[in-house]
Amino acid sequence: MAEGQDEVLSSQGAPGTGGPVLARPITRREAIKYGLLGLAGLSSLGTAVCYLAGCAGSEPAATGISGDAPTGEVWDLWQRRGWAREAAHYRKLGRNVQCNVCPNTCILAPEDRGRCRNKVNKDGTLYTLCYGNPCSVHVDPIEKKPLFHFLPGTGVLSIATSGCGFRCLNCQNWEISQRKPEETKDPTGAPVKLDPAVPLLSRADMARLSMFPEDAVNVAEHFKCPSIAYTYSEPTAYYEYMIDTARLAHRRGIRNVWVTCGYITTEALLDLCPHLDAANVDLKSFSDDIYAKLNSGRLQPILDTLKTLKEQGVWFEVTNLVVPTYTDKPDMIRRMCDWLVENIGPDHPLHFSRFHPAHKLTHLPPTPVNVLTDARTIAREAGLHHVYIGNVRGIADAETTFCPHCGKAVIERDIYLVRNVHLDGPRCRFCGTPIAGVWTADAPPGPLSMAGRPDTPERVLLS
Repeated sequence: MAEGQDEVLSSQGAPGTGGPVLARPITRREAIKYGLLGLAGLSSLGTAVCYLAGCAGSEPAATGISGDAPTGEVWDLWQRRGWAREAAHYRKLGRNVQCNVCPNTCILAPEDRGRCRNKVNKDGTLYTLCYGNPCSVHVDPIEKKPLFHFLPGTGVLSIATSGCGFRCLNCQNWEISQRKPEETKDPTGAPVKLDPAVPLLSRADMARLSMFPEDAVNVAEHFKCPSIAYTYSEPTAYYEYMIDTARLAHRRGIRNVWVTCGYITTEALLDLCPHLDAANVDLKSFSDDIYAKLNSGRLQPILDTLKTLKEQGVWFEVTNLVVPTYTDKPDMIRRMCDWLVENIGPDHPLHFSRFHPAHKLTHLPPTPVNVLTDARTIAREAGLHHVYIGNVRGIADAETTFCPHCGKAVIERDIYLVRNVHLDGPRCRFCGTPIAGVWTADAPPGPLSMAGRPDTPERVLLS
């Protein structure tokens, strides 16, 4: 490799491997752009200088948690269990590394830990610590994700590890999203594998549980789940585990669901999209200022994610949590809905979700019901065809799917229970209008077919 060039790693390995390989060397021009030239041999100093230099014309890279990587017996046990694997989508900068899975693009010196808490630099190689070691495993109704236009009434195997690249003040699952893998898993004692015939585990067993991609697919098959959801925390933080499981699931005819904040680089998302069938993207607000204060992130990468999912033919639905004093402004909601109609069309559902006090916002009240119904009115007036309200009881038709042509109810729900379905395949039983979504599991898994390739009768993407 020529002097002044650094390795760029991606997950595009040899067929069937799913492992990171050398993709291409960075050019001298790119090295200057990223402020890396001459820093290849530096470690801690290199991290500081790279952070200050940043990337020309873009946000500076984040710094991780200095010197926080596991060492000694913990690191040895983590490797022995198979819970540590080389990461995908990262750049080697001498002994430093830069993760390129999410827009934080953390630059880590040896023994540093990434902002998501799941990635560490060991001797110039980036590792994930959350491979095959979920801290939460459940079978949920698909409506809980929430996905209302994807295989309604079916169960979905739902898995999560610790970690997240955000720091949301209102996080409902902060006990795992804001934890390190070492705080949710125990590599000591006898290893545990889930026996689907006896699925109940003690807390201690769950901490020692390994569930590698093949195990997860086997469990989904045992419980007759047509899909696997990567959910609860932020799946982008366990990207390698997710994509390897998703690849294998597709080979076995099982679909994949990504429940996400949408904070991912386009490079990593394009790698993931061929293995996705559906996503729910949490569009947390329509303000960079609110994203910075409430979530410690930025808006534009989430908008880019929505556009990429649309372009790649992945069915998705959008959730907006309405947080009092943060995201409950009618003007912001109106601008968000106008953007959705203009950029992704009127047929992708929007779920307004009621906030309940949690984590660092326990002083705020639950979202007033009238704020949620007003938000629904704004969204419908903007032209969105399918608008839902979640996390609240007592609102008429909060979760009912209406035909956008004749206005009649085609799916009626009570929280996660589907009560009545008035569809013939993907069409309204009353007027024959196609309803956008994925309605049966008969077609092969994979993204929805795009222009020039006809959809199967049960897979409809209208706009």
